[in-house]
Amino acid sequence: MSKMSLRLSLAGLVTGLALAAASPALAAEGAPKPPAQSWSFSGPFGKFDRAQLQRGFKVAKEVCANCHAMSLIRFRNLAEPGGPGFTPSQVAALAASYTNIKDGPNDSGEMFERPGRPADAFPAPFANEQAARAANGGAYPPPIDMLAKARTYERGFPKFVFDIFTQYQEQGPDYIVALLTGYRDPPAGVTLLPGQNYNNFMPGHLIAMPKPLSDGQVEYPKGADGKSPVPETVEQYAKDVAAFMVWMAEPHLEARKRMGFQVMIFLALFAGLLYFTKKKIWSRLPDHASAH
Repeated sequence: MSKMSLRLSLAGLVTGLALAAASPALAAEGAPKPPAQSWSFSGPFGKFDRAQLQRGFKVAKEVCANCHAMSLIRFRNLAEPGGPGFTPSQVAALAASYTNIKDGPNDSGEMFERPGRPADAFPAPFANEQAARAANGGAYPPPIDMLAKARTYERGFPKFVFDIFTQYQEQGPDYIVALLTGYRDPPAGVTLLPGQNYNNFMPGHLIAMPKPLSDGQVEYPKGADGKSPVPETVEQYAKDVAAFMVWMAEPHLEARKRMGFQVMIFLALFAGLLYFTKKKIWSRLPDHASAH
C-alpha cells in the first residue's frame, strides 16, 4: 500500500469515528440516558431470578394488567422450565380465579363466560383498541408482553463497541425501569395539558400514562421473619416487573444461552479435529512436489 493510500485510509477511519461519536450525542441532546441496571440474566451465562420473576408477575397482575394486555403468554407458561417457577397447582388456581374467560359458542350458538384454565391466555383488560383508548383519554396502552424487546435507546459511541464484546442487550429493561421511576414535576416553563404527565426519560418528556407505582402499593410475600426480603418501593417494583417483562418477551432465554454455549464448545472441538486431520493428511505428502 502506498503512503498516500495509507494516509487516506487513516483519515477516513478518523472521520468515521468522529461522526459516530458525534451523531448519538446530537440525537440524545436533552434526553438523559437510562442508568444501567444490574440484572441476573445479563451476559452469556445469565439466568432469571425466580423470586424476582414471581414478584414481577405480582406487580404486572395487580398494577399493569389493569390497562395493559399480556395475551401472548398462557397461564401454563408460568410453570414451564426457565420461567417464574410456579407449580402446576398454583397455575391452575390462578387460572380459575379469572371467572370471565369468554368461550363458545355453546349448543345454543351463544358465547359464554367460564373460569380460566391453564391453557388460556391472560385476558385483556379491554375488548379492543377503541375501548382501551376510550377508557384512557384517547391514549392506547400498548401490550407489555413484548415491550422489553420493543423499547430501546441509543447507547452511543464508544459504548456500542464494548456492547459487542460484553453482549449487552438490556436496553429494554433499563429503559423500562428508568421510565417507571422517571416521573417528575414539570420544570418551570413547561405546561401540561389535561391527560399529560412529565417523565424525565420519555422522549419529549410528555407521557399519557399516569405514575403507576408508589411505595407500599404491592405487598410482597413475607419471609420467615414476617418481613419482605426486598423493599416494597417504586425502584424495586420497577426492576421486578421489568425482569418479568423480559421473561415474557423471551421465555426461552436460558435455553437459548445454554444451547449457544454448547454450540461454541462443539465448534471449538470440531475446529481442533479439523486441524489435526489436516496435519495427519498433509504429513504424508512430500515437502516439495515435483513440477512434472
